[in-house]
Amino acid sequence: MYVGSSVSSLVDVLASLRENVMGVSESVLSTTDGLLVAADADTVQPEAVAALAAATLGLGARMAEQAGAGALRDVVVRCGGGHVVVLAVGERALLSILGDEGLDVAALQRATPALAEELAGLLEGDVPV
Repeated sequence: MYVGSSVSSLVDVLASLRENVMGVSESVLSTTDGLLVAADADTVQPEAVAALAAATLGLGARMAEQAGAGALRDVVVRCGGGHVVVLAVGERALLSILGDEGLDVAALQRATPALAEELAGLLEGDVPV
């Protein structure tokens, strides 16, 4: 579990994503082995999303490897009622982003590199290996 400055700092960053990208409804930050770190979520079970994110990114990485498509950047799941995006945050964390049908995928793609860098900076040295 995160033991750094403050979980509220992480939640503030997650909340800013929801405020700045149309269609983002919830987000969950977890370790790569599926443990919850922080969440900006109201309707989902963050612990379940954290565990599933680890499995999702693992399968996506294997698929990318088998397809010879290069290093995995993210996994996007498009559903009848919205989107789920899972991406790596540094080497030891994952960010799951849940969006509605109106998710601005282009804006999300523009925002996530800086967001991942900011979260990685906050987590540096605080996420167990």
